[in-house]
Amino acid sequence: MSDAPGPGGLGPVEQREPHLRPLQEPPPSYTKYRTRPRLLPRRGGDAIADLRAGDPSRPRDARRPGGRAWTWQRALKWVVVALVGWVALSVVLFFASAQIQSGKTSDATKQALDPAGFPLTSANDILVLGSDQRTAGTKEPGASTSGPSRSDSIMLLRVGGGHNSRLSIARDTVVDIPGHGRSKINAAYSYGGAALAIQTVKQYLGVEVNHVIEVDFSRFPGLINALGGVTYTGNCVLSRINGGRRNGGYTLRLKKGKTHIDGDQALALARTRTNICRPNETDLDRAKRQQFLLTAMKSKLASPGGMFAIPNGAFYRLPLVGWRIPRAFTSDMNGFTLSGVFAAMGVGGNPTTQVLGTLSGEIPVAQREAAVRRFLKN
Repeated sequence: MSDAPGPGGLGPVEQREPHLRPLQEPPPSYTKYRTRPRLLPRRGGDAIADLRAGDPSRPRDARRPGGRAWTWQRALKWVVVALVGWVALSVVLFFASAQIQSGKTSDATKQALDPAGFPLTSANDILVLGSDQRTAGTKEPGASTSGPSRSDSIMLLRVGGGHNSRLSIARDTVVDIPGHGRSKINAAYSYGGAALAIQTVKQYLGVEVNHVIEVDFSRFPGLINALGGVTYTGNCVLSRINGGRRNGGYTLRLKKGKTHIDGDQALALARTRTNICRPNETDLDRAKRQQFLLTAMKSKLASPGGMFAIPNGAFYRLPLVGWRIPRAFTSDMNGFTLSGVFAAMGVGGNPTTQVLGTLSGEIPVAQREAAVRRFLKN
């Protein structure tokens, strides 16, 4: 019998005895693994990625990590992401700053306020009070540097629900102050702070007061500077604040027309009582200038052109602005309510200036009622 291998490579023994045939091993199995995309390219390059991306001789800095080419669409996407992040940071700082400031409002002040809906959808009356307290070392005659101080400016804002109006009350207006008899309206703040000032305004005008803002003049210049300054348009102004520069104070000089002013100039303009350039001006003109500054600040924040203008715009300083806006005053409003107020002012346009006051300080009832009707209607 031949020992030559038979069919299939089997010998004669394996052919006669099948159970002696060797077992056939199954083919080996393979597992495929995919690597995750790398955040950064491998040092020295990746030949396979280069081949897939195209020409391997292309500089790697002209392509995205992993060999994907940079395009203007991808660049635009990252620019948009950066802008959104910048705005988000500004919003977070604004809400945090507003929350800190709202905690400084006294319980008596909050109790004197009337309830209201969200400012963007419901009408809200907001009382703005500016104190005339000065820093230590001032040379201004009669200025208060400590203790109770009078309200240097009194302004009512009505925003939300389609309303946008302002009413300034001359600080020398004679009114009945609860518990203190007849006196100038700005004395209410020195007698009982914001709470008594709120009660006095409500009683005198017969309106509700839903929120209050107490302006901190010491931080006012920082806010204006963060906005890149504002543009003043009006008559010439020459005033000496705190005794003027020669006495350690500040001297303000503005020409007639348009002038770009910084924070110190804006503060001096708001405080100017005696305009040497126009000696016939009264406290009513001062109230108009304060309303003008408020309008200029609102326009800077609400206008895209004002926000993006360089170098006077504020967009690249937006986080700083978001932090400083609430810190320029003390208010009962948190960030959510305050943002509603700013949004309502932004969509409401610029209201006409209205100042309630007379040279004598005594305002006829008919004049007062007419001013209130215009304030509530607009």
